[in-house]
Amino acid sequence: MIQPRHRDETDPASARRVSGFTAACVLVSNVVGSGIFTTAGFMARDLGDPGLILLLWLFGACLTLAGSLSYSELGAALPRAGGEYVYLREAYGPFPAFLSGWASFTVGFSAAIAAGAMSFAAYAGQLFPQSGEAGGAGTVLALALLWLLTGIHLAGVGAGGVVQRLLTLAKVGAIVLLVAGAFSVGQGSWVHVTEPGATPGPSPGTIVASLLFVLFAYSGWNAAGYIAGEIADPGRAIPRVMFWGTLFIGCVYLLLNLVYLYALPVSLLAQAPLLPVAEKAAGALFGQPAARFVTVTLCVSIAAAVSAMVWAGPRVYYAMAKDGALPLWFAEQWGQGQAPGRAILLQSLWATLLILSGTFEQLVIYSGFVLLGFSALAVSCVVILRRRQPDLPRPYHVPFYPLLPGFFVLTALIILGYGLLQRPTEAAWAIVTLLAGVPFYRLGRSK
Repeated sequence: MIQPRHRDETDPASARRVSGFTAACVLVSNVVGSGIFTTAGFMARDLGDPGLILLLWLFGACLTLAGSLSYSELGAALPRAGGEYVYLREAYGPFPAFLSGWASFTVGFSAAIAAGAMSFAAYAGQLFPQSGEAGGAGTVLALALLWLLTGIHLAGVGAGGVVQRLLTLAKVGAIVLLVAGAFSVGQGSWVHVTEPGATPGPSPGTIVASLLFVLFAYSGWNAAGYIAGEIADPGRAIPRVMFWGTLFIGCVYLLLNLVYLYALPVSLLAQAPLLPVAEKAAGALFGQPAARFVTVTLCVSIAAAVSAMVWAGPRVYYAMAKDGALPLWFAEQWGQGQAPGRAILLQSLWATLLILSGTFEQLVIYSGFVLLGFSALAVSCVVILRRRQPDLPRPYHVPFYPLLPGFFVLTALIILGYGLLQRPTEAAWAIVTLLAGVPFYRLGRSK
């Protein structure tokens, strides 16, 4: 599937400072955030079947892997900063590309960064109750995390890469300790894994809704595409990062859900409170003091995810500015680190406003609807570009073409159709968000 490398004329070789390992750290950190530690309780409540819960996580891993392999072909053929923005621009033109970048800014990154920073503050407040009692202290802590990471990534790829690798290794190490400890010394039972709950058989709509929780936890799997312009030897590195990174995340998610089900029966996981499912499981396995360890794990995990998004998101706005879709001011790179400083500041300022206003919560609810739609549109670019640009150098070809891209797009359309029928309010807000970007697009084109 991997052909001999080709020279990329888009970005100078000196700009490609990100190794494949660092890119994999960005991908893993961008995905493994708060989702895996908070969604299992809702699924236990709605499904009541341990086997079905694990099956949905496995299906989510397969769907994400299909998307990752499709993105690998696009990223290896178009190794430039921007991710979906670049792919949609080449396949469908500037307007859909602009809307994808607009969605990344308003929903995909800034709102997710704000939500992650607030979640970090909430979990850290449990470690230091005196500082976490007041809502103002939580806001200050969230802003402190955001701007600390912003300052690190403003220093350039070198400093940002070191921090990202350290946070990712700490996150993975903590998860490995949790999983190993659960199955070696934890006070759980394998009977829980096969013991059904009291919930009656779920409807197809309930199953699709639970799948949305799964896809929320997997969101961010396309992070390597956003920094493709800085990855060394992208024709080889991007497919490997996308494949092995996604496969690793899928295995971690399945193991963590096994830990939850091994620790407690699904009927107890479904009891309130639903969000701190990892803490409940740790308390059952090791006793209540272990809950503090899990809280630390959550803080590190969320901080790593916020760091990855602070790094990856501005690369989209940088690519848009190079195209003229945004003022060229945002494409300016600062210092020897060659970081798109103004794009990073723009994103962090918007995330700050969302943290202060609290309106980011509505954005997070429907963000999956918006991002899944653009991910499906981007995967379809594999087919479009093979037809329109057959001579485009492709160091990597997605296997089982066109089955894998078709599987991803068809599944995404089914989920989006369900969301449109069952969640019309969120769908309407998603459309309004996209329409709000049209005046900015027209303004940019007129200039």
